[in-house]
Amino acid sequence: MTLTVYDASVPVFCRALTNLQALLRKGHTQVTERLLDPTTVIAARLHENMFPLSRQVQIATDHAKGATARLAGVEPPRFADDEKTFDELDQRIARTIDYISGIPAGEIEGSSDRPILLKLGKSELEFKGKSYLLTFALPNFFFHVTTAYGILRHRGIDIGKSDYLGELRGS
Repeated sequence: MTLTVYDASVPVFCRALTNLQALLRKGHTQVTERLLDPTTVIAARLHENMFPLSRQVQIATDHAKGATARLAGVEPPRFADDEKTFDELDQRIARTIDYISGIPAGEIEGSSDRPILLKLGKSELEFKGKSYLLTFALPNFFFHVTTAYGILRHRGIDIGKSDYLGELRGS
């Protein structure tokens, strides 16, 4: 069986987002049990020049829904980027999973050579679908998911690699 662009995108995004959702839920539970201020954790950063936890989650979901939409040849939906609580971040991830899993595989198949034009501020990047997914969308997505994980760990949340990876299963 051949690995398709769909196989390398939607299921990968959904799995990592589901794992990120579980990480945030564990974080929320531990923050509540320890009587910590949840806004402090949501606003936490690994370094002063990095985005806070909330923005890391927002950007990760933006990459998942943006990549899926662009590969399907449609405009990505816009979310408000106004989440300030664990529950709001959880809902954003759920909306993203619902959106990307609702795109039929057939709309993404054949997108390996689809032109993707990405506007970043005043500059534009041109990709073919496969290159966009493998060299831009997935690396950026996982950077922000991993950074969110790192922030939670840095704030003392008891999570580990097995939480990040989620349930491991064979074919």
